[in-house]
Amino acid sequence: MADDLESFRAEARAWLEANCPAAMRAPVKREEDVCWGGRNFVFSSPEQKQWLDAMAAKGWTVPEWPVAYGGGGLSRAEAKVLAQEMRAIRARPPLSSFGIWMLGPALLKYGSEAQKLEHLPKIARGEIRWCQGYSEPGAGSDLASLRTSAVREGDHFVVNGQKVWTSYADKADWIFCLVRTDMAAAKHLGISFLLFDMASEGVSTSPIRLISGASPFCQTFFDNVRVPVENLMGKAGKGWDIAKYLLTHEREMIGGMDGADTRSSVSQIAKKVLGENIDPLLRAEIIRHEVDAWAFLLTMERVKDEARAGQGTGALSSMLKYYGTELNKQRMELLMSVNGSDALAWEGDNEGEGDLARSWLRSRANSIEGGTSEVQLNIIAKRVLALPGA
Repeated sequence: MADDLESFRAEARAWLEANCPAAMRAPVKREEDVCWGGRNFVFSSPEQKQWLDAMAAKGWTVPEWPVAYGGGGLSRAEAKVLAQEMRAIRARPPLSSFGIWMLGPALLKYGSEAQKLEHLPKIARGEIRWCQGYSEPGAGSDLASLRTSAVREGDHFVVNGQKVWTSYADKADWIFCLVRTDMAAAKHLGISFLLFDMASEGVSTSPIRLISGASPFCQTFFDNVRVPVENLMGKAGKGWDIAKYLLTHEREMIGGMDGADTRSSVSQIAKKVLGENIDPLLRAEIIRHEVDAWAFLLTMERVKDEARAGQGTGALSSMLKYYGTELNKQRMELLMSVNGSDALAWEGDNEGEGDLARSWLRSRANSIEGGTSEVQLNIIAKRVLALPGA
């Protein structure tokens, strides 16, 4: 087994060296550096498209998915080796996608064969960009209180209602959406999971401007949207099971934002900005943060290995989400300290001016989105630590 992995490592290293453009071996600095894919996505450079096409053809945008669904068919061990070799050359992820992080795992578990064949390869190739229709006004942390309705009329569901905090809804091609198909059932029952095209008649979006000045979130409105019955995932009224499963992957995704990735580390940035003249107390905080980040990365790897072995993640996803978001907020605080008064710049003639301040402000929302930190701590207390009275 070890020999096989080393052979795969050598092959992966050689392939990456031959196929990863030099421009894609630099830290992600701004939104334009991220490849989201989709029908209307505009590549920031020919190299960004070249990198996506090469990795998608190899199946390595989703290395562990089955080959039949556009994946690489790699084992967990092989996928870890691939990730290590990508980090070694600082290769950027070829594709960022809610389809990969959230919908894909749910489709693999709950989708029909026809749905898998229809949607998974397009996700893997970056052809369709997905958004998530979960939260509603009055149904955020208490998500099961959602009221968006889907009434069956012949071969279609007719959807009416509103979603809020829908990330990139104005840029997405399709939505995976929680709807209520039985208004009389208890709130955790009667919920179904629908997939539909955002270009459908009756779908509209309105961006929500954040304190950072950006608008990644939207309000999303459904006015008599007709969705084919075959776009129902799983059974009618059983969508809450899918929703809970998908949320574990969303929380892992949000929590994993401060793992050791292709971004420059805080210590690298501090050395570039301050040279060797770093305040000893700030140096100690940076070192502590980076040790914690690497420990968190190893914990993420362990949990993934356990999930691969069939043990699942369950409530552990809440632990990952909580601690990962705290690490990301800590990272942004340290970067603000490193850059001093320059970090407060909001706009100017220099490229990227204001990005740091905006990212720092944006990080404040990490402890709210995907389930608030307070909710995650309650789950950890009850289901992980089994504390009395929790």
